[in-house]
Amino acid sequence: MRILGMGPTELIIILVVVLLIFGPKNLPKLGNAIGRTVKGLRDGMGDKKEDKAEKDGAVAAEAVAEDAEAPAESVAAEPAEKKDSSQA
Repeated sequence: MRILGMGPTELIIILVVVLLIFGPKNLPKLGNAIGRTVKGLRDGMGDKKEDKAEKDGAVAAEAVAEDAEAPAESVAAEPAEKKDSSQA
């Protein structure tokens, strides 16, 4: 069983060191803080995905609207481009 590329022995050593550094009274506070941080990150990532989906929908709608307008704009722009190239 490997978690983040570490075996069970390495994980136990890390847990013992954390216990020695923070002490048994502070471990619940530390766990609570880490849990809140992870939850905040997950909520933020979920919001980002929803925002991206909404943005993609809006961009797609704008692209459809631009495609409908593009032929009229390109026809009007072509004579101006030809005049510029003949003058050069």
